[in-house]
Amino acid sequence: MTYLEALAFLDGLRRHGMRPGLERMQRLLELSGHPERGLRFIHVAGTNGKGSTCAFLESVYRVSGRRTGLFTSPHLVSFRERLQVGRECVSEADTARWITRAAGLLEGWTEDEQPTFFELVTWVALQWFREQACDLVIWETGLGGRLDATNVVRPEAAVITPIGWDHMEWLGHSLEAIAAEKAGILKPGVPAYTSTDDPAALAVLRETARAVGAPLEWVGAGHDEVARVRSWNLTLRGEHQRRNAALAVATVRGLQDRWPVASEQVRVGIESARWAGRFEVRQRGRQTWVIDGAHNRPAFGVLTEALREQFGDRPYALILGMLADKELASAGPGLVAGAARTVVVPVHSNRGCPPAELAAVLARHCPSARVEVASGLREATERMASEALVVVAGSLFLVGEVLEWMEGGSFSERALNDWGRTR
Repeated sequence: MTYLEALAFLDGLRRHGMRPGLERMQRLLELSGHPERGLRFIHVAGTNGKGSTCAFLESVYRVSGRRTGLFTSPHLVSFRERLQVGRECVSEADTARWITRAAGLLEGWTEDEQPTFFELVTWVALQWFREQACDLVIWETGLGGRLDATNVVRPEAAVITPIGWDHMEWLGHSLEAIAAEKAGILKPGVPAYTSTDDPAALAVLRETARAVGAPLEWVGAGHDEVARVRSWNLTLRGEHQRRNAALAVATVRGLQDRWPVASEQVRVGIESARWAGRFEVRQRGRQTWVIDGAHNRPAFGVLTEALREQFGDRPYALILGMLADKELASAGPGLVAGAARTVVVPVHSNRGCPPAELAAVLARHCPSARVEVASGLREATERMASEALVVVAGSLFLVGEVLEWMEGGSFSERALNDWGRTR
């Protein structure tokens, strides 16, 4: 296959939607000699902050001289962002080669046996990281943890970022249920670290850790690493990123016996970490743009606080687009209420919420807000031409579209993020 043919093959797998379970992943691994057994991982789960925490961990270990693999999702612009070694994306040639091999592996599988898009990408990642002889792979879950395709590895450490309300259709309708799914990555004897503050979620993590025999360290507000990181000069902005950084540092400190890193390398790695689309500040002429992937209630709250921290009372205009399976009203109380104006746009996804519907929900929950509807991103940016500070939020689909608009890219590869509905 060529690269474009490989992406088309992956696109065909999206019809299988989301099918939690490890049986298909285990079959793929058994047929290919268990590539995961030749690698070392730090497994990261949680609701918010997973990607940034992965970026901090990867940066620290790369600065220390390790050959690092990084597996994250979704991608913002290019599919190749999902698989990186030393923060260099997998090449188009390697992508096409490994997807071609994967397609051959699936010959003879029935329709019901076919893996999902994410499962096959996870298999490709394991093969490529082994081929690249990575020392350590920072391994982000796709959704949940217990039944996620990534949960086929025995990691060096398990990391769980703050837990909140998201993907309730799949993970459960209580924080305890959601936390139990995230806690599924905990393994006997494997050290675990979490920064979640919710008492109910934390209680579930502690009970699960006790039950499986995994030592769990809570990186709460009073943790030593939180105080230490506070004085550092992070590229990733916002108090929430300091908490993510502290969680990463606590993990690194806990693994010192097996993966030693000098104190100065830890600091350099944390301060130099980068992660696109997470409170990313860009200048466009006289305008300041803040691009953030916040898409649920906890993340909207964090974004609102970060805006206040970075810009004080400076007025901002908001471009907002959300998926229909999210809690649509969650942006209203803080983010929309604080905006001088909000322009609602469609999200290019089969799960996208129609702008008029989102605007109606916001009007009910935030009646004093000025909410407008635009037909698309181009119209929204034209309306924002006179605004000094523009914030974009609501969905990583929208973040990717904005980054492509700023950089002049095409939209073709972003559609691969859209896994569709379950069968």
